[in-house]
Amino acid sequence: QVQVLESGGGLVQAGGSLSLSCVASGSIVSINGMAWYRQALGKRRELVASITVDGTPTYADSVKGRFTISRDNEQNSVFLQMNSMKPEDTSLYYCTMLITITQPTRIQRNYWGQGTQVTVSS
Repeated sequence: QVQVLESGGGLVQAGGSLSLSCVASGSIVSINGMAWYRQALGKRRELVASITVDGTPTYADSVKGRFTISRDNEQNSVFLQMNSMKPEDTSLYYCTMLITITQPTRIQRNYWGQGTQVTVSS
């Protein structure tokens, strides 16, 4: 079994900062790509940022220059530092990881966390 758990959401004023963390645990062989998505009420889920296994990041245009994604391969973790936050950043933020497991069989698939709420007040 693999679990992916986000933390760090909360309420922040516009212009403020928040940091999200996500950690995977279980029978993990390796983790390839990691990413953060978000879904605002009544809207489709969208990609916020992703990072390859060698640490190369990509960002949605809406967060470039404000958000920073990073990872710790030793800790099976991914982070999202959010600065200069705007009310439109208010969403449920999800972490996802492409994980290879061996139990009961060797497979690679995306695992998702339950999400953490981020609310930015104006």
